[in-house]
Amino acid sequence: MDLPCVEWQKHVEQKWSRLTLDEKKCFSSLLDIDEVFDFGLSQVIQEDVDFLSGISKDDPVQKDLERAARCRKEGNSSFKTRDYTAAVLHYSQGVCHASLSSEQLSLCYANRSAALFHLQRYRECLEDIDRALNHGYPSHLKHKLQDRQAQCLNHFPNGTEGITTTKQGAGHQAEGVCSRTNSTKPNPKSPNSQQQNGSASVSCLSPGLSVCFSPEKGRHLVATKGIAAGEVILENRAYSCVLIPGMGGGRREETEEAGRVFGTEVRYCHQCLRETVSPVPCEGCSYARYCSEGCRRGAWEWHHRWECPIGAELSTAGVMSQLALRVALKAGVKEVLKAREPIRDADNDSKLIREKISANNSSSKPITEKIRPKMKNSGSSDATSTEPEVNDPSAYYHGDSYLSVYHLLPHLNGHAPSLRFLCSVTIATLYLRLRQAGPPPVSWERGGASESMTCSNQSRAPEDGEGWAPELSLLGSVALRHMLQLRCNAQAVSLLRDTGDFTAVQSTQEVRIATAIFPTLSILNHSCCPNTSLNFRTSHLVSPQPDRGSTDVLVSTEPVSTGPEACSAPVSVSAGVAVSIRASRDICPGQEVLHCYGPHSSRMVLCERRRLLQEQYHFLCICQACSLEQGEGPEGGGAGPETHLQCGKCEGPVKQCSVDSAGWFVCVRLSCGHRVSRSEMDLRLQEVRVQLEQAVDLLETDRPAQSVMLLQRAVSHAGVFLKETHSLQGQLADTMARAYSTMGEWREAACQLERSVLAIRSQYGQDSIELGRQLFKLAQLHFNGGSPGPALSVISRARRLLSLHCGPHCPEDTFVLCLDSVSDCEDSSFLPETCPDLRSKNKTLSASIQ
Repeated sequence: MDLPCVEWQKHVEQKWSRLTLDEKKCFSSLLDIDEVFDFGLSQVIQEDVDFLSGISKDDPVQKDLERAARCRKEGNSSFKTRDYTAAVLHYSQGVCHASLSSEQLSLCYANRSAALFHLQRYRECLEDIDRALNHGYPSHLKHKLQDRQAQCLNHFPNGTEGITTTKQGAGHQAEGVCSRTNSTKPNPKSPNSQQQNGSASVSCLSPGLSVCFSPEKGRHLVATKGIAAGEVILENRAYSCVLIPGMGGGRREETEEAGRVFGTEVRYCHQCLRETVSPVPCEGCSYARYCSEGCRRGAWEWHHRWECPIGAELSTAGVMSQLALRVALKAGVKEVLKAREPIRDADNDSKLIREKISANNSSSKPITEKIRPKMKNSGSSDATSTEPEVNDPSAYYHGDSYLSVYHLLPHLNGHAPSLRFLCSVTIATLYLRLRQAGPPPVSWERGGASESMTCSNQSRAPEDGEGWAPELSLLGSVALRHMLQLRCNAQAVSLLRDTGDFTAVQSTQEVRIATAIFPTLSILNHSCCPNTSLNFRTSHLVSPQPDRGSTDVLVSTEPVSTGPEACSAPVSVSAGVAVSIRASRDICPGQEVLHCYGPHSSRMVLCERRRLLQEQYHFLCICQACSLEQGEGPEGGGAGPETHLQCGKCEGPVKQCSVDSAGWFVCVRLSCGHRVSRSEMDLRLQEVRVQLEQAVDLLETDRPAQSVMLLQRAVSHAGVFLKETHSLQGQLADTMARAYSTMGEWREAACQLERSVLAIRSQYGQDSIELGRQLFKLAQLHFNGGSPGPALSVISRARRLLSLHCGPHCPEDTFVLCLDSVSDCEDSSFLPETCPDLRSKNKTLSASIQ
C-alpha cells in the first residue's frame, strides 16, 4: 500500500499519540466508515492543512518559466550531441513547465519537433509544428518550421491527406501498456468482441464463467465449461488509475542520461498510461501530461479539474489517497447515493449469486432465485454470515460499474486502528484542502448529497468554502472507503523494462508503473500458483454523450474508421487501461478461476507468502500450492520442498531439517550423512551473490572480460554446493551470457544461456512466461551466432509460451517473422530489410520489445 510520505505519517502519529485512551477506544470501536471519517475530520485543524501544503513544496507542480527555459537549454545540449531521445524528454519537460501564453511554450514545441524529426517521428513532428505556430512562435523563425513541415510531408505518400488519415487513425490506435501484449486486432473469441460502439453494456466475462458466492470465499469466478490454456476468459477496464512517479521505465535504446533523469510521470499518459514521446501538457499545472487532446479532455472532465490546484498535496499524500479521491470524484454523488441504497430486486440490473453445494459436487454454482435477507450496516460490510442477506451487495454481481467498486469489502476491522486513523486524517485533510481550492465538483453539487447524507462532528473543522455544504463531507467519507478497499483490491499495472543497459542480450524485469482498480478483476480469489495470466493494454472508450451517469464501453482495439461516414454522429472519446486475463493452463468445468495477489510459490517460501497475505489481505492461504508445500514439510511428514542444494562432499541431494532447535542441511545418502548448518549455507550463498553483483557492475561499466573472469570463479565456487537447477546458478549463467554476447562471442553466450534455461524451467515450470522469455533470448543468440536452425527450433518453443500468456500477437512477433523469412535461405547471413539489425554488438537484440 502506497502510504503518504514519512513526514506526514510522523505528523499523524503524533496526533494519534495525543489522543486520550478513551478517544482511542472510541475510534477503534467505530464500525461505520462515515463515523470513522467524521472522527478524522474532527481532529483536523487548519495547521494540519498548512503542514501538508508546507511539506509538499519540495514537489511543486506550478508552471515555472525559468525551469522551462532551463529544460529547453538542456534539450539543446542533448540535441547538439545527437542524443535526440534525451532532447525530446527535456523539451517535453519545458513544454509542461511553460505557461500557456509564454514564448517559451512555442520555442519548446518547435525544438521538440526538430528532435522528433531526427527520430523519424514525422506525425508527432508535424503536430508539434502546428502547436508551436498556434502558440505565438516568433515570426522571423517561422520559415524553419515551414521547411521542416515540408520535409515531413515528403514522408507521407499522399501529402497532407495522408498525414490527416494517419493522425486520425493513430488517435484511436491502442498500444500495449505491458510489453507482454501489443495486439491491434480484435479476438473474435474475446468477451468484448460483440461490442458495437457503445450500443451495449460491457460484457467482461467469457460465456464459460459464472460469478458465485460463498461465505468462505465471497464472490468468485467458476468455470462452467472447459477453458483451454491461452484462452481469454475475462477482459476488464480499470475504473480509474494513477501513475506512479519516479519508477523509471526507460527503454534500453535510450541513453544513460535519459534513463536516469526521467521517470514514468514523464514518459506515460496520465490518463490511459500509453507511452508517449510528445505529451500534451495540462494547461494549469506542470505535472499532468497526456498522449492526446482526447485524454487531456477526458481527465479534465472526470477528475483533474479538481486535482490540478492540489497536485502537490496529492503527491505527498500517496498514490492510494489520490486514487481513492479520483474514484470518488469520477463517480459523483448520484452514483454514490445509488450505491448506498438498499438493492431492490425489482429495479436493479445486478445478478444475485449464491453457492449451492450438492452432496456429490462441492463446486460453486450460481443461483438466480430471489431471497429477502436482512439489511447490513454499510460500514461493516466485512462482516460475514452463513447466508447472503436480503439486499446484501456481496451476494450480487454488479458488472463493470461503480457499484462493483463501491461494494468491494473495505475490511474496516482488519486494519490496525493507527492505520485507520492515518487514512482518515489524510483523506479529511485532502477534503479540506480541496474545499479551500474552489467550489465543489459539478458531479458533487449539494442538491443530491443533502437528500440522503448527514455527517456530524464538524465543529472543529475550518469554515466551509464557497458552495461547500456540510453534507458534502460524503465525498470524504466515500474516498476513505475506497482508500481502505484499495489495500486489498488495488492492482499493480506493470510493464517489462529492459535492464541490459547497452549489452547485446536483453534482460528484462517487470516494473510497476501505475495502480488501478478493476471492478471485475477484484472478484478473483488468490492462489500462490494461479491458473491465469494478466496482460495490460490501453483501450478506447466511446460513449454517445458525456454523461457521468452512463457506463463507458470498451471497444475494439482496431483503428476507428476515418471516412466521411465516421463524422456523421459525434461521440465523446476517452481512453483507459484495460486488463486481459488468459488461462495459463487448462481449466476444467467447476474449477475456480484464480489470480496471484503477489506472493507466488515460485518466488517465495510458504511462511513468507502466508505472512504477507495475512498482513495485507487478512486470510490464511490454503491454496493447492500452500497445502502441498505444507504437507512436504517436516511437520507434514514429507521430505520437504526441493532445496536445489547438493552435498559438498558426495554431490548427493540434501534436505533441510532441525536438530536441537538449529537448522541444518543434511545429505540424504546414508553412506555420507554430511551436514552443513543453515548459517554456514547462508554465508556461502551470500558470498556468491556478492561476486555476482560485482560482475554485473563490471559488465555495466564496459569491462566484460573482467566480468567473465569473476563469474567463472563464482560458478566454480557455487558448483560445490548448488545444483544446476538452483536460481542463483541461473543468474550466474544469464549474466555470463550477457558478458560473452557483449564481446561478440555468440556461441559461448548461447551455451551459458542454455544453463540458465535449465534453472528457469526448474524454478518457474515448463509452461511459464519466464521460460518463454529466456528461450526467446536464446533464439536471438543462436541467430547472431550464425545458427538459424537451432534459432528456429528454440523460437517455436518460445513462441508457444509467449502466445499462451500474451496472446497470438505478442511483441516478439517481429523477430519471429525475421527468422521465418530466412529459414529457407541457403545463406544464413542473409537478413531481410524489414528485420532490425540483430548482429550489432551495441544494439538491442529485440527492438520489437517495448
